Amino acid sequence: MENTLGLEIIEVVEQAAIASAKWMGKGEKNIADQVAVEAMRERMNKIYMRGRIVIGEGERDDAPMLYIGEEVGICTQPNASALCNPDELIEIDIAVDPCEGTNLVAYGQPGSMAVLAISEKGGLFAAPDFYMKKLAAPPAAKGKVDINKSATENLKILSECLERSIEELVIVVMKRERHNDLIKEIREAGARVALISDGDVGAAISCGFAGTNIHALMGIGAAPEGVISAAAMRALGGHFQGQLIYDPAIVKTGLIGESREANIDRLKSMNINDPDKVYDAHELASGETVLFAACGITAGNLMEGVRFFSGGARTQSLVISNQSNTARFVDTIHMFGKPKTLQLN
Repeated sequence: MENTLGLEIIEVVEQAAIASAKWMGKGEKNIADQVAVEAMRERMNKIYMRGRIVIGEGERDDAPMLYIGEEVGICTQPNASALCNPDELIEIDIAVDPCEGTNLVAYGQPGSMAVLAISEKGGLFAAPDFYMKKLAAPPAAKGKVDINKSATENLKILSECLERSIEELVIVVMKRERHNDLIKEIREAGARVALISDGDVGAAISCGFAGTNIHALMGIGAAPEGVISAAAMRALGGHFQGQLIYDPAIVKTGLIGESREANIDRLKSMNINDPDKVYDAHELASGETVLFAACGITAGNLMEGVRFFSGGARTQSLVISNQSNTARFVDTIHMFGKPKTLQLN
């Protein structure tokens, strides 16, 4: 799968990032997202594959493109019969977030990216549009920290695993009312808190790399993005756990279904009979082969954002594979027309 689709999925996230970056700082988060969706779908439909969106832009009635269940790939083209034989193409499941951090793009803030994860059919957990309690940590702490333990306990474990004092640890938490007690506990334990407004996929993945100065992600964020984070962290060997949150009273901000009871019924309809189950990275991204790709829209901890120059743009992407056990950073210059000169800074 990596040999067949590796370069293709990089180009998918690159095109989405470039399209969205053109709206950076213009205060139009919906447009920044819309153009990313369109660009991602257009490039995806040129790939010789039989793809199915399992995490995307919402249910069929709510999103015209990259909706959950949409089929993508070369066979969706009007002249598909002349282009492909479906029986010869690989079947894959795809989780996408064409513009992770729409507010970050709209207001010119760091950390937004175009992301996706792929696996063979059935290899990605089809998370509902709920929230998820998440815990991400470096590989050294894998299986030692636990989402069921308190933040204070996990900080002590992290300190031991990373051979750092608790005071040296930096924990990323989304700035939400629901996290006030969590933030207070982390600070009282002695660790430092890095608050983010949006975009916890990048924060989770940063835990898998040394030198980012991010040692854990804690708190509640969107469930679909949790699956994408899990795919990357599985390939990186990092720690990731997620637990679905189906009670609106816990979330406090944002929409999460009509009621706690209705949400439990919805989970049962999706064959999720244990709503309180804690999932690890291997359960959320269970496929034999898992690939993750991201391209920076605005600059973040891991990647530069899109940089435009006369006649082109420069992007930085990341592709992570559990097949080759690699994390590759890809620096690309895109020439829109005949360039006057290639820009290297």
